[in-house]
Amino acid sequence: MIAAKSRMDTWLGRFTMYRLILWVLGVLVAYSMVLDALGWLTFGLPEMLVHLLLCLGVTYASGRLLALLFGVKQHTESSLITGLLLYFLFWPAFGAMEMAGVALACVLASVSKYALAFRGRHIFNPAASGAFIAGLTGLNIATWWAATPAMLWLLVPGVLIVLYRTRKMLMATVFLVAATSIITVELVSRNMTLGQALWQTLAQRPLLFFVGFMLSEPLTLPPRRWQQLALAGVVGVVFAVPYNFGFIANSPELALLLGNLIAFFLGQRGGVHLTFKGSRPLTPASTEFKFEPQRPVRFAPGQFMELNLPHSGSDGKGRRRVFSITSPPGEAEVTFGVGTAEPLSTAKRALFALQPGDSVWATAVGGDFVLPHDAGKPVLLIAAGIGITPFLSQLAADEASRDIVVVYLAKGRDELACVEKLEASGAKVIARLADGSTPPEFMVDAGTSRIDAARLKELVPDIGDREVFVSGSPASVDSLRAAARGAGARRVHVDSFAGY
Repeated sequence: MIAAKSRMDTWLGRFTMYRLILWVLGVLVAYSMVLDALGWLTFGLPEMLVHLLLCLGVTYASGRLLALLFGVKQHTESSLITGLLLYFLFWPAFGAMEMAGVALACVLASVSKYALAFRGRHIFNPAASGAFIAGLTGLNIATWWAATPAMLWLLVPGVLIVLYRTRKMLMATVFLVAATSIITVELVSRNMTLGQALWQTLAQRPLLFFVGFMLSEPLTLPPRRWQQLALAGVVGVVFAVPYNFGFIANSPELALLLGNLIAFFLGQRGGVHLTFKGSRPLTPASTEFKFEPQRPVRFAPGQFMELNLPHSGSDGKGRRRVFSITSPPGEAEVTFGVGTAEPLSTAKRALFALQPGDSVWATAVGGDFVLPHDAGKPVLLIAAGIGITPFLSQLAADEASRDIVVVYLAKGRDELACVEKLEASGAKVIARLADGSTPPEFMVDAGTSRIDAARLKELVPDIGDREVFVSGSPASVDSLRAAARGAGARRVHVDSFAGY
């Protein structure tokens, strides 16, 4: 099971969330046309093809024009995803008014990324914004036709893959429970059986499509998990409860826009403008990159930052990448530790190509890989290789009163990053060096034996009293998490690096 999960994580880690969603939506588009050819849908294949070209063409063209007007580079993947989402939101038809409404929604979706934005970051989901405003004009109304029973055969696996990759399963569950409960109770009150009510709720209403491709959109989510869960519950209620205030009525897109607005006030409001200051090697296989933010960045030690790294010939992961912050909050500069073993991804090459004074944007700050609020709670930090990076921020922060043990797995002594910071932290550091080399004097030498449950219990006898944090590659994290649980750990938090 662990091996299969590691293989899945490694495979999915080859794609950014944006590229993965683009592929999944593309497969669903092809599947919808197969269904139509087989008679399971009733649109007509010509209408679907024209509708697809309209959504993609207008969204791409308007996005490109706006990027030129605002003097920025177009994010092609974002434009294509927005176009594909609108393909599934509006009914394919040849009517002039209907097509005008779809085209307007596409343009408005592109405009929202610039006009409805704050400090370089859009506030609202673009597809929902375009659909909602276009609906107010009366030209066309979003029908969310992806909520068709025949689509479930690929829609459900596609949604599950996206939610698994983005780690939003729990958030999706909260939304689905809240919305499904309300809608089901309403349908049962209309004399439907429970089975009929559940089927109509999940198969004939757009809950699954909504939660998989719209609600989980990262740029419009708050940074912490508890905030995301609370938001999912609120949006689920607004999604399901019928209401009508004049010309404003209940709709999925309105529920999402209200959720976006709440998220905006909970998170880092606006993009973060960073100026590159320089880099230095941490180990033969890792480098630290240093940036100066234009304005203070709010984050907790252990959180990540997503950088937008425009570069030509980008690989399958696109241009947005997530990096753990290695500097503590409050410092004038923000640093990231990056593994630099060959082969280098196109994003890493873009990082190395930066010159002092160059600018990049950070599009998100978040993550829940943070230490307990109670400073009296002892913790165990287990790092495999580059997995030490989020711990560097935590150890550099003011944690003098906290009981911290670090278990650090590396290939050899020269692969230990930021040794001086580890020593200055005052934490007990246990090093397991695979090549048998001797660690620095302040570290405990764990030898070369494999870190399994029994060995971990020997090294950290009180592991059952500690909150455990594990960071590293997906395969390392799965193995070390199992070892920690086998050694008696009650709470284990993980942060895996799937490659970037």
